[in-house]
Amino acid sequence: MNDYLNTVEMNKALVRSLYEDCINGRDLDRLDMLIAPDFTGARGERGPREFRATIEAVLTGFPGVRFEVHDLIGEGDRVAVRWTFRAVHGGRFAGIQPSNAEVTQEGNVIYQLRDGQIVRAWLQADRLGVLQQIGVVPRAFADSAGQRPI
Repeated sequence: MNDYLNTVEMNKALVRSLYEDCINGRDLDRLDMLIAPDFTGARGERGPREFRATIEAVLTGFPGVRFEVHDLIGEGDRVAVRWTFRAVHGGRFAGIQPSNAEVTQEGNVIYQLRDGQIVRAWLQADRLGVLQQIGVVPRAFADSAGQRPI
């Protein structure tokens, strides 16, 4: 039982390091240690290089981005994270010119780990909300489509 608990706690510490050290601390070189060569991401990205490209795109589009981890829950080989990021859309993101709008996004990710590395990620984030906040999608569009916030 102690080995199981130690592994779960180590996995949680690894995921916390991903947010605090790699993303918030901008130490992207550590990703090679944290992300497995056979990693598969939520959008089909593969390996540490493509994971890093995803993070770099966020850092380029939202240069001052900070992730706040609210919940970090581990069981077995999985760690679930609930976070909020806050930033200004100060750079080009997904082909969209900077709007200089303040953005808040909430998300949930489940990571699967093996041998001290992240091998899989499933992400759910409020992408529509971000597009509305930066002015790409009118807020009225979501309201008219029945997508009112809860």
